[in-house]
Amino acid sequence: MSDSPRHSLDDLLAIMARLRDPERGCPWDVKQDFASIAAYTIEEAYEVADAIDRRDWHDLRDELGDLLLQVAFHAQMAAEQGLFDFADVAHAISAKMLRRHPHVFGDTRYADLDEQMQAWEAIKAAERADKGAPVDTSTLAGISSGLPEWKRAQKLQQRAAAVGFAWPGPAPVLAKLAEEVDEVRAEFANGADPARLQDEIGDVLFVLVNLARHAGVDFSQALRHANAKFERRFRQMEQLAAADGTAFAERTLDEQEQLWRRAKQQERQP
Repeated sequence: MSDSPRHSLDDLLAIMARLRDPERGCPWDVKQDFASIAAYTIEEAYEVADAIDRRDWHDLRDELGDLLLQVAFHAQMAAEQGLFDFADVAHAISAKMLRRHPHVFGDTRYADLDEQMQAWEAIKAAERADKGAPVDTSTLAGISSGLPEWKRAQKLQQRAAAVGFAWPGPAPVLAKLAEEVDEVRAEFANGADPARLQDEIGDVLFVLVNLARHAGVDFSQALRHANAKFERRFRQMEQLAAADGTAFAERTLDEQEQLWRRAKQQERQP
């Protein structure tokens, strides 16, 4: 470990303030606003998830730092506009955690996890009411439209399941998935109308999220694994083709399929 002094959170906030200084700061940082930085914030959150998925703890430390920088960046811009500062952010989340965990920081007791989750949603509903938000008595109230759509689908299904509107297990979900795939197949047979295909493929994806929920599988993580597996095998196909003296792109589809099978076989070998 370096002998230089360890930097603190206060150092990070001071660095961010200097970067945003109109006279002495970085022109790129000064130019940014909430909207322009939002995409980077989302990207950094995904990179945190990727580091966890790879179990790269050194990288996770760095990626968490990048994500923390995003929080500092937004808080600095808010402070410049007199909206709030980093201390307000820390206070707000601390107060929220205390408020939402009365079974930990108070005398409340829940019979089981289901009762705790119901209380959690009731507390969130009360928070929305305190903010003066329009009264929405729906079970689905408060689910952000800014979430990735797969995550929003998951939350919609969880809320519906909390009041009993859910299949009892994976078997009927699999049956529904087969039904929705058949409807996509029928749309292709009937001329492949883009609007209808969007609707039917959306139904397939919604059911897939439900299937993942029943399986206890994180939909995003499962897709990341599938992407990583495809990339790994595709790169192996390219290497196999190059070793045989012919570029992958110059192979016929049948030849490429043979390379795919070879790549899968090699992957399975100990």
